[in-house]
Amino acid sequence: MSTDKVAVITGAGRGMGAAIARELAGNGYAVAVMSPSGASEALGKELGGIGMTGSVTSQADLQTLIDKTMDAHGRIDGVVNSTGHPPKGDLLDIPDEDWHGGLDINFLNVVRILRIVTPIMQQQGGGSVVNISTYAAFEPEIHFPVSTPVRAALAAFTKIYADKYARDNIRMNNILPGFIDSLPEVEMFKKRIPMERYGTVEEIAKTAAFLLSPDSGYITGQNLRVDGGITRSI
Repeated sequence: MSTDKVAVITGAGRGMGAAIARELAGNGYAVAVMSPSGASEALGKELGGIGMTGSVTSQADLQTLIDKTMDAHGRIDGVVNSTGHPPKGDLLDIPDEDWHGGLDINFLNVVRILRIVTPIMQQQGGGSVVNISTYAAFEPEIHFPVSTPVRAALAAFTKIYADKYARDNIRMNNILPGFIDSLPEVEMFKKRIPMERYGTVEEIAKTAAFLLSPDSGYITGQNLRVDGGITRSI
């Protein structure tokens, strides 16, 4: 079994998730990655880690990912929960199944993996969890009608979880990205950003690495905006 730092990253097939996996591997972590596409299998091989195809909507897939990681390394120091985007649409035209789908992929994904990982982290003496959320969790956006309320729920859950498990030296924080270059640039959104540019996936990755590291050892239950200044509230 390895004694390296070990991190599990979901939604790691591309974009922010893949960038986080590469950043952590470069920082000495053994990584285990999963996504619905085969891209995570290739990425895991590239980084000398574990890669599998699976969905965060499946408790069984998450269990398999954690089992593979524990079999290989015997510990899990960090978890990064990154997922795709939930459905969009005109607010009151969004059907129930799309609301449930957003809850499934952007909220219950975190609950599911924590059911498995929390006892492991308790037994080993601690760990850190980072959830990729959105700046719109606290400044609701009509452009993201499902994501906004679901991520607000995630923020509340994160605080409850962080308070409950702080005594076990388990920390959990959310990153609230603004507009990031993993998506096509839209001039209407870019004009709203004080820094006048989209953020990069590498900037999100470095933030995630910080929140997993001992350098952030007294930070838990927080929502860190990494948005180029687009949010206005203080």
